[in-house]
Amino acid sequence: MEPARRQELRKLYYHTLVNDVVPFWLRHSLDREHGGYLNCLDRDGSVYDTDKAVWLQGRGAWLFSTLYNTLEPRPEWLDAARLGYEFLARHCYDADGRMFFLVTRDGRPLIKRRYFFSECFAAIGCAQYAKASGDDEAWQLAQKTFRLVVGLARNPDRLTPKVNPATRRTISHAIPMILLATAQEFRALASDPLYDEVAAEAAEQILTRFIRPEKRALFENLNHDGALMLDTVDGRLITPGHAIESAWFLMHEGRYRRDNSIIQRALDVLRWSLELGWDQDYGGLLYFVDYEGKPPTRLEWDQKLWWPHTEALYALLLAHELSGEAWCAAWYERVHEWSFGHFADPEYGEWYGYLHRDGSLLTPLKGGVWKGPFHLPRALLYGYKLLE
Repeated sequence: MEPARRQELRKLYYHTLVNDVVPFWLRHSLDREHGGYLNCLDRDGSVYDTDKAVWLQGRGAWLFSTLYNTLEPRPEWLDAARLGYEFLARHCYDADGRMFFLVTRDGRPLIKRRYFFSECFAAIGCAQYAKASGDDEAWQLAQKTFRLVVGLARNPDRLTPKVNPATRRTISHAIPMILLATAQEFRALASDPLYDEVAAEAAEQILTRFIRPEKRALFENLNHDGALMLDTVDGRLITPGHAIESAWFLMHEGRYRRDNSIIQRALDVLRWSLELGWDQDYGGLLYFVDYEGKPPTRLEWDQKLWWPHTEALYALLLAHELSGEAWCAAWYERVHEWSFGHFADPEYGEWYGYLHRDGSLLTPLKGGVWKGPFHLPRALLYGYKLLE
């Protein structure tokens, strides 16, 4: 990638992050009355539902704290982070230490799920807020939540199974993926052998089980013994966005360990996932792919979602930085053109989240239970720092 292009992208990423995306959430999401963030936002930022997704409270606290810690110590970013942290600490933990998934605007519990993704994002949100604020209670809560997550991951029998384990026992790529990302966050903030241990375990699971070089793919679900389940829909499932996100987590791990073999395998996964997921008819990344091309059963399989594209943008920049290979730059430009050309909303700011297969608008919402201030601003921040 030419220096002039890098400089152009660096300016674009900074402008989009600091003058577009982050101000959108600061204007419309901060709940000054009850704390936390209102995440269900229409195209113009107006609130269409006041219930709050707990994992987005953690993600928001992480974003504003990370901006404060790594980009610039702006008081409004620290203030926004505090809103998220305090709401999490006061309202989002159940008596058993687990967290809710959805609460009312004032923090009363609505839904609690068996997964521990709310806990993962609360942990990193509290950890980054602790660094930004110097609040030791936030750091203690972050560590307690992280250790809870590790305990649940290492003892999955403590979680309600999704499928009857007497009939079929499966393992999901989402678990080592989120553990790797969470451990990397903590490792960047403090020294503890547990962080390295968890990151190493998670990376090893992804590298040796879910990544299948002979199939040129990263599979989402496996039998508990690591065998492929190609006679089932779930066993053939490829989620390009998850695979691409996992690839850059692995690139970070390879860089940290100075292990080029990890980086090379991550580059493979990135390339395979783009080839499997790219829509040859309309462009953009498909949400789900059946590895053998059998009929899709998830009706949203061909939607174009914002987050796989933001993950691809950063992953390709990082891949090019680490490898210098021309295909990374070529793919980057392809994804960049489609993403900025279809998701961005120059009138009201931020990005649309959901498009039809042909790139036309599916819904105008900018935030919901699944979409909040995370994937897009994280990609912009990381991309900017990399280009810097």
